[in-house]
Amino acid sequence: MPTPLSPATIALVKATVPALEAHGLEITRRMYERLFRNAEIRDLFNQSHHGESGSQPKALAQAVLAYARNIDNLGALSGAVERIAQKHVALNILPEHYPYVADALLAAIGDVLGDAATAEICAAWGEAYWFLAELLIGREATIYRDLAAKPGGWNGWRDVVVESVAPESDVIRSFVLVPADGGPVLRHEPGQYLGFLLDLPGHGVLKRNYSISCAPNDRSYRITVKREAHPGQPAGTVSNWLHDHAGPGTVLRAAPPAGDFFLDQATDAPVVLVSGGVGLTPMVSMLETIAATRHDRPTWYVHGALNGRLHAMRNHVRGLAAGNGNIRVQTFYAEPDAQDRASEHYDVAGLITPEWLVAQTPHSTATYYLCGPKAFLGALVNGLMRRGVTAERIRFEFFGPTDELIEAPRQAA
Repeated sequence: MPTPLSPATIALVKATVPALEAHGLEITRRMYERLFRNAEIRDLFNQSHHGESGSQPKALAQAVLAYARNIDNLGALSGAVERIAQKHVALNILPEHYPYVADALLAAIGDVLGDAATAEICAAWGEAYWFLAELLIGREATIYRDLAAKPGGWNGWRDVVVESVAPESDVIRSFVLVPADGGPVLRHEPGQYLGFLLDLPGHGVLKRNYSISCAPNDRSYRITVKREAHPGQPAGTVSNWLHDHAGPGTVLRAAPPAGDFFLDQATDAPVVLVSGGVGLTPMVSMLETIAATRHDRPTWYVHGALNGRLHAMRNHVRGLAAGNGNIRVQTFYAEPDAQDRASEHYDVAGLITPEWLVAQTPHSTATYYLCGPKAFLGALVNGLMRRGVTAERIRFEFFGPTDELIEAPRQAA
């Protein structure tokens, strides 16, 4: 454990809360601008989170503000620390990278706050930064050590080969990956993701995370990727490259499984797996695991898609349920096509709602796992909590940096 923060530092950091509320996003944007002047450090990050949406600077601004508000109650941040540590491991962040962030953050505070960033304030934030950095470095060292020690485990980047590719919908494909060295793979926790490092012509070094969509095994991983292409927005560089160029024999570089969103296998409590669109990927991993190992566990698999053309892995999921009477599958189509037949291709026309979940699943005892777009999660997480489902029984993941979900806009399948 790092040396505890001094009372003077705690008081000074808490005193900066109003300034962070007003200028936090400007500080984190300036921090990343400074940080990315170093190409080696820039390549450590997933640049898709630093584009037009600016999701990572927003998420970091919220995290810095939460840290300042809870600087005297750090137990409230333990979940955030674990989530950050897991993401750092997927990016292969190492202790030697932390000083670059410290320099960029403190310089950005000075840039934005000007004379208000006194020597005392900057010293307090320097002490606070390194306290948190040492917590993260310690936790990450433990994760790296545990990953390397497990059967099939490794640290850093490992070459994996695409063994097969399968279309799952009009815009989603699955890629089965096996180690290039012929060795076993680390058995992941159902719900975790793999980090990937790609050096694409014309784009440079890119990093992405993709959830593992199969149950744990010793031989292979499967990732299931949506081709990202939205009108008026840049196409997803890596997802489109995978769809267009990755086939059997393609070599990718992968970090070991990471992530704090995964199925709790130590309980018999009912589980409800709720997904929207390509958010089904960790849910299928969980469902395969339950079907293979926990035949007696009451399970609901609830999925929302726009229509049948965009509904991935339908037959696979139904096959899992057909062999297990404790698995119930319910499918929502937001906008069914003419060829989509109710009761055959889908069960409900419209969006998944918290009212439906509370009425159709054991909301007083079940644990809810949710994954999908931000608006989808915002509607369901808030709706379930308002209807009496405790926060401890609502676990969620979405693709991109974790940021505020409270009262997010209307869900989109």
